[in-house]
Amino acid sequence: MKLLVRNLSRSTTEQEIRVLFSEHGKVTECTLVLDQETGKSKGFAFVEMPDEKQAKTALSALHETRVAKNRIRVKVAQS
Repeated sequence: MKLLVRNLSRSTTEQEIRVLFSEHGKVTECTLVLDQETGKSKGFAFVEMPDEKQAKTALSALHETRVAKNRIRVKVAQS
């Protein structure tokens, strides 16, 4: 299941996101979306978790939690 993580702090790294979601299950892919010109974070990422139950657990546990002073939003990514 692919999850969309929004409202990330610009300083949050891909590794931090991976670690955060790994606490709830296996993460096969984590992609922090970067601005092509500046190379800096655009404030959102995609996290791929193969186990749907683990992904739903991560979604409910992490949605509206604080990461680096920002309250992140997690939802199922639209294909």
